[in-house]
Order: sequence, then structure tokens, then C-alpha cells
Amino acid sequence: MTNDLMRRNDWLSDPFFNDLGRHLFDSLTPADVDRSRVLKTDIQENDQAYVVKVDVPGIEKQNISLSYDRDVLSIAVKHEEQADHADKDGNMLMSERSYGRMSRSYRLPNVNEGQISAKVNDGVLTIDLPKMTSDQKGNHQINID
Repeated sequence: MTNDLMRRNDWLSDPFFNDLGRHLFDSLTPADVDRSRVLKTDIQENDQAYVVKVDVPGIEKQNISLSYDRDVLSIAVKHEEQADHADKDGNMLMSERSYGRMSRSYRLPNVNEGQISAKVNDGVLTIDLPKMTSDQKGNHQINID
């Protein structure tokens, strides 16, 4: 019976319907949204750690917030920019400002939370998330007194 239900709902995973839904919801997004303001991310994994690299050009360190809770790494950034185009007499010819917040979350299990480190260099945020060793994870025996 479960297989019958799965076969009946195969259309849910059909690429045509996925694209159709994506286009429907894209139309609800304002056309002037700056899609370049997405936190572009690379995640590498090996036996010892995850390494997450996020493009954060022009973002100052104090405007980046990182947290790791329940196997989820969350990154939030705040960006403020103002350009002053006054002439030599102080007359304002044009003034532009932009403000935005961006955030992303990634599920990265089995991380040794106490060993997470991060740094920003040349507009790239690099987060090292060492994995727990086999003796740190898994089922722990509990002695009964």
C-alpha cells in the first residue's frame, strides 16, 4: 500500500512541476530585488571537518553574526552603505543609501562546537567546523548508582 501511495505522488518530484512551482513563486518576488545580495557559499567536507566559505565583500566583521545550534550553522550579515555626492560648496547633488540584512543556514551534523573558528580575509568569511571524533559522539553508557 505504501508503494501505491508513493507511485500516486510521483508527480511531486517531477522536474516539470518543480519548475512550474518555482516560476509561480518567483512572480511573487519583486522584480527589483538585488539577487547579487545573496550569501554565496562554498562548503567542503572531509573526515576531520567542514570548511564553509562565504562571500561577504564590503561587510565589516562586526556586522557578521554566526551561531551553531542543533546541528545548524546560521550566518547573518548586515550591510549599510551611503554615498555622499556633494559638490565642493557642500551642495547635495545626489545621495544614495542602501541597507540590507541577509542570512543563510546550513545543516552540518557532528560538529565539535567548542572548536569552531572563523575569520574574514579579503571579503571571504571562512568558518572551520571540526567534526567530533568517534569517542566524542554516539551512544554513551550511563551508570546507574
